[in-house]
Amino acid sequence: MNQTSLLVETIVKGLQEKKGRSIVTVDLREMSGTICQYMVICEGKNPNQVSSLSDSVWDMVLKDLKEKPSSVHGLRNSQWVGMDYGTVLVHIFLPETRSFYRLENLWEDSIIVRISDID
Repeated sequence: MNQTSLLVETIVKGLQEKKGRSIVTVDLREMSGTICQYMVICEGKNPNQVSSLSDSVWDMVLKDLKEKPSSVHGLRNSQWVGMDYGTVLVHIFLPETRSFYRLENLWEDSIIVRISDID
């Protein structure tokens, strides 16, 4: 497994750890003009959970892969937190913010994998 695939797997594990909902991975490697290879998108039910999800991703990736994101945005109001790991961008939304922006629909020609929720 290459480093980027391992990073995606670890991010998903961090999101599942805090019960992130509706997790999808978007494989952009075959798309031209993209700024990353993958996006991982999920949602939390409230701002506290969105913040906890981003903390969990940070901690899991740091513990398992010794990597930190180059930037994290949106923690002030935690409606949409973006984490930039270079080859992978993580987007953690409140449900209403996610449905407004519909990021995965912008990349519908890419390979989108929906991850089952863990209850």
